[in-house]
Amino acid sequence: MAQTVSETQPVAEVKEPETISGGHLVAKALKAEGVEVIFTLCGGHIIDIYDGCVDEGIAVVDVRHEQVAAHAADGYARITGKPGCAVVTAGPGTTNAVTGVANAFRAESPMLLIGGQGALNQHKMGSLQDLPHVDMMTPITKFAATVPHTARAADMVSMAFRESFNGALGPSFLEIPRDILDNSVPVESATIPESGHYRASTKSIGDPAAIEALADLLVRAEKPVVLLGGQVWTSRGSDAATEFVRALDVPAFMNGAARGTLPPGDPHHFHLSRRYGFNNADLILIVGTPFDFRMGYGRRLPKSATVVQIDMDYRTVGKNRDVDLGLVGDPGAILAAVTQAASGRLAKADRKAWFKELRAEEEAAYQKRLPRQLSDANPIHPLRLAHEINEFLTEDSIYIGDGGDIVTFSGGVVQPKSPGHWMDPGPLGTLGVGIPFVLAAKYARPDKEVVALFGDGAFSMTGWDFETLVRFKLPFVGVIGNNSSMNQIRYGQEAKYGHDRGRIGNTLGDVKYDEFARHLGGYGEEVRDPKDIGPAMQRARESGLPSLINVWVDPDAYAPGTMNQTMYK
Repeated sequence: MAQTVSETQPVAEVKEPETISGGHLVAKALKAEGVEVIFTLCGGHIIDIYDGCVDEGIAVVDVRHEQVAAHAADGYARITGKPGCAVVTAGPGTTNAVTGVANAFRAESPMLLIGGQGALNQHKMGSLQDLPHVDMMTPITKFAATVPHTARAADMVSMAFRESFNGALGPSFLEIPRDILDNSVPVESATIPESGHYRASTKSIGDPAAIEALADLLVRAEKPVVLLGGQVWTSRGSDAATEFVRALDVPAFMNGAARGTLPPGDPHHFHLSRRYGFNNADLILIVGTPFDFRMGYGRRLPKSATVVQIDMDYRTVGKNRDVDLGLVGDPGAILAAVTQAASGRLAKADRKAWFKELRAEEEAAYQKRLPRQLSDANPIHPLRLAHEINEFLTEDSIYIGDGGDIVTFSGGVVQPKSPGHWMDPGPLGTLGVGIPFVLAAKYARPDKEVVALFGDGAFSMTGWDFETLVRFKLPFVGVIGNNSSMNQIRYGQEAKYGHDRGRIGNTLGDVKYDEFARHLGGYGEEVRDPKDIGPAMQRARESGLPSLINVWVDPDAYAPGTMNQTMYK
């Protein structure tokens, strides 16, 4: 009997295609971008991302509130120069993160928030925690979208990162439905961008003619000054900025994240004479900071001066105040190009007299403030607290300010000693960034000491994540300037409505935050005498634990910056 073909030849085994889930695709895209950690609060919509992160070697740091996760992603981006990432669940998980994203938006910080969503096949059916996340996030991000298919998950993560680095930096948001994350697709059908191949360099110098024009202005100026703003640090242009001010012999002021570009004591470093410098300069160069409320919307710059503005965002140059020359591009690259263009060309005027004039103003302002800064008064003057913190900082101390009036006091006194060692919320003025920024800074740079000053009101907003620092063994030295008040607002209320109505809605209880720290497993001390501030901070440093030094400060002392705010006029 003849055999059939099927009896004589074995049937070829059909190999199933290799598949990958949406969550694992997200993790691969995060890995390609260089993300080493995600900050998160768990939710059923997003757990497949966790599983993917485990496979890709990405750490998962879980916190107690989604606002903390978003602020930590923002802080991580500021410290590392790489985009931060927070992953939160749908609905209230995403809405809780809105403040953190908004803060990153105003601070121009590159981060990605990934939010969960109900399954696509339940769209508009009232699924658990369903909200229009993309509509809510669009006004406060550079990019906000829903991932429509599992095969697009990695591709859209890389797209979001690319948008975060388009012009001035900023946050992006991706909503990923639960079925998109949980479903699997053949690996060959998924788009997985290759690391280093989906973004172009952002180190543009803009118009070469403008570079030459600025070099000419600087060489001819008799009394130039430069204000180095936050973009100098976010663009990692600190070295270029330092070379610029030294080579062209220009007095420099610094604000925001650019503080520390020049160390205290550098002959080109000025701090307390900015208003005098602006009022008397013939050339004012503004680098990487907008003419917003911090700059009096540009009105503080005299019309007699030539004003030049450099910014990463075309829309910022000349906004609120006309400029004589505007340059758009990477601040560090532009300053390096201007230095090169001016090389070999000596300044037309001898600026020794100008430097001496500014230094005299600097010294006069310092001496005027010094008695309060060294005051032994009790309750403790906030300037004395700021002085003790400044004395305590080392070359490796990252300083974080989280508060209203108390941090305004510190801004005139505390001077970081190197670039990237100052962190504050930025122009949104968000309270509660302190603990999340500590988490990000210490996690990203365990070799650095982290020192944070909190207002008691600010600490209250995210303070429970002190336990997260204990849990992850991330020591820092925390100081609370405790006046049991929201003093920045209290001042305005008294100024507008009188003393009898000055305590409405702004008075807090006398909270012993040192006991709170110890209860959660950290180190805590209470200080009421100014001479005890330094020793208490030293003991906190030596404890090797997350710490809070609860310093009772004078509730009737107000920072000049608070008293000068235009909203109270």
